[in-house]
Amino acid sequence: MFPVSPIVAPRAASVVMVAVAAALAAPQARAVEPFTLKDIRVEGLQRTDPGTVFAALPFRIGDTYTDEKGAIALRSLFATGLFKDVRIEIDGDIAVIIVDERAVVATVSFVGLKEFDKDALLKSLKDAGIGEGLPFDRALVDRAEQEIKRQYLSRSLYGAEVVTTVTPIERNRVNLTFTMNEGDAARIGEIRIVGAKAFGESTLLGLFDLTTSGWLTWYTKSDRYSRAKLNADLETLRAYYLNRGYLEFAIESTQVTISPDKQRISITISVHEGQPYTVTAIRLEGDYLGREDEFKALVRLRPGEPYRGEAVTETARAFGDRFGAYGYAFARVEPHPEIDRARGLVAVTLTAEPQRRVYVRRIDVTGNTRTRDEVVRREFRQLESSWYDGNRIKLSRDRVDRLGYFNEVAVDTAEVSGAPDQVDLTVAVTEKPTGNLLIGATYSNAEKLGLSASIVQDNVFGSGNYLGVEVNTSRVYRTLVLSAIDPYFTVDGISRAVDVYYRTMRPFNSLGDEYQISTPGASVRFGIPVSDFDTVYLGIGAESTRIGASSGIPNSYFLYREQYGASSFSVPLTLGWARDSRDSAIAPTTGRYQRVNFDWSFAGDVRYLRTNLQFQQYWPLPGRMSLGMNAELGLGKGLGGRPFPIFKNFYGGGLGSVRVFEQGSLGVVDPTGAFIGGARRFNLNTELYFPVPGTGNDKSLRIFAFADTGNVWREDERMSASSLRASMGLGLSWISPVGPLKLSWGRPVKSQPNDRIQRFQFQIGTAF
Repeated sequence: MFPVSPIVAPRAASVVMVAVAAALAAPQARAVEPFTLKDIRVEGLQRTDPGTVFAALPFRIGDTYTDEKGAIALRSLFATGLFKDVRIEIDGDIAVIIVDERAVVATVSFVGLKEFDKDALLKSLKDAGIGEGLPFDRALVDRAEQEIKRQYLSRSLYGAEVVTTVTPIERNRVNLTFTMNEGDAARIGEIRIVGAKAFGESTLLGLFDLTTSGWLTWYTKSDRYSRAKLNADLETLRAYYLNRGYLEFAIESTQVTISPDKQRISITISVHEGQPYTVTAIRLEGDYLGREDEFKALVRLRPGEPYRGEAVTETARAFGDRFGAYGYAFARVEPHPEIDRARGLVAVTLTAEPQRRVYVRRIDVTGNTRTRDEVVRREFRQLESSWYDGNRIKLSRDRVDRLGYFNEVAVDTAEVSGAPDQVDLTVAVTEKPTGNLLIGATYSNAEKLGLSASIVQDNVFGSGNYLGVEVNTSRVYRTLVLSAIDPYFTVDGISRAVDVYYRTMRPFNSLGDEYQISTPGASVRFGIPVSDFDTVYLGIGAESTRIGASSGIPNSYFLYREQYGASSFSVPLTLGWARDSRDSAIAPTTGRYQRVNFDWSFAGDVRYLRTNLQFQQYWPLPGRMSLGMNAELGLGKGLGGRPFPIFKNFYGGGLGSVRVFEQGSLGVVDPTGAFIGGARRFNLNTELYFPVPGTGNDKSLRIFAFADTGNVWREDERMSASSLRASMGLGLSWISPVGPLKLSWGRPVKSQPNDRIQRFQFQIGTAF
């Protein structure tokens, strides 16, 4: 890409070559006299379309050719990246463009690749300029080879080798082959902390994500050395000491050594603990907008307590959030400890500078390769061209996260150049699969193997709409449900849910016969948001229920059928309310979920009122543990002088109810031995999650302990604590590469001799 001055030829039929080398080596050459072009020819093309060359030229037939235009033409043609060399020869009144094309990559292949995903690697190479159909550049290939080697090093594959083979083929093309000899990953054989006295070495090493090889490190890969992970562990170690008063804690050195065979890594960390400090005072300095008392209430540290770095950081963050709520997006809050080493005391001064108040100019959404922008934007409560409000931004982030469509949601704030009172917000999301194939199974002597499945897409075509098909093929319960939910049926955020279903129930009874209850129906429900956390639901449906005849029909169903007929039609009206303040809809660790729902059948053959209440609460606990509680209460009452319809009974026992007891076996037992549920139900479920030993801080594999209690009662039966059933046990929750897996095993704590026990239950889900 160098400008060239063509050499003037005599009028005789001599040819003048214009080239980069000539321009550099012979600046004294004579210039071409301007002339009118009668023709332009292109020579040397093999694959490139001639139109590409002509489009880059600054002249056309009939134009006046000059040295300056020739230089511009050379620069433009080199800038396309398609040519290794370009020359312009002048033959009389004709410009001849002679090009030497770069080779083009025909294929990119890998040999011996195991550690990385092939498609992801191909995409990364293409983003770097190496891919099928792109010009071949040896320098880019060499850089890509070195980058792949560095990626292997980041995964502790220190013996990995990468060799690139370039094979020329016809039509000036090449095949690229990356041959990998990955070898075995180096494992961490030893981690030492030198200088620790206040805390045991095993206690400190338990804080680390990096571990030595163990019985589960084949899964967690926590025994693979990573500099980034080590730095994170060092920060965790530093925070551990700072939160216990060791204000002058320091990491003096970190040594990482690898064995000669590149298979074993040793890490030695040298620390200086210092002495613990106690807080004597917390002072506020600077500009607090005249709201000092309001900010003092946010202080997480108290005099007389050991100095805790985490509390100081939380206080500074809380101050920043409060400033943000008043529009000060760039407020600075800096803690300044004043140390008295002789007495081991420290006074903390928090200095605040609110800077300037700003408003949001623009909100951008990035990372949503599938989900439409509007799906994210409609959850935002911070508006463009309005004052910056930190509380609304946090609420907006939480609402986007609760959609369940993204693995990560982050909001970044950037200043606007030349406008000190404006900021731009960038909502960065990481997409995840939103379709699920859920498979459940139970086993008992009565039902043998029962299967259920549902196919659900929470984000159809990136629209934010829900579409689901649920199928249950067990011997007792068989269902087919089609569901569609539009969460923004109106621009005001009113949702609409449509369900079409066909359910059959074939309860087992002691006579060995089966009877069938079939219920086809449809319903539509609207959700009206009344606040950022509260939604009111209103809907209506229509369904028909038929009790089939059989020689072994339970007595309760036989009597109901004889008295009120085999077929019943109802028009239930639904009224509900829900409040969701959980931090995540997928794996909540804190927050609360509440729901109340009423079904009132006001028309048709059957009149009844059916009520469901649900309450969930989540608490984070120390040691990477969390506690969750779920309570449900169901009440049914018959209206119009009739009892509560038997086919609307609640059922209890099994997954989602009281585990260990067989699915649907709690409640009223017919004289024939059939389980017919009841008009009242209560469940209380508690789960305590804690990490699996040896997995470090990995949260995809956890053990949980559960305790369940509950039962089902008749409409006229008193709900009493003495009649409750209870169970407890252990389980394993694994977010596997193919989806979530949940196993539980337990034993009854409170039961009756005739209760059906099912100690082992599992559920597996596969994401697509």
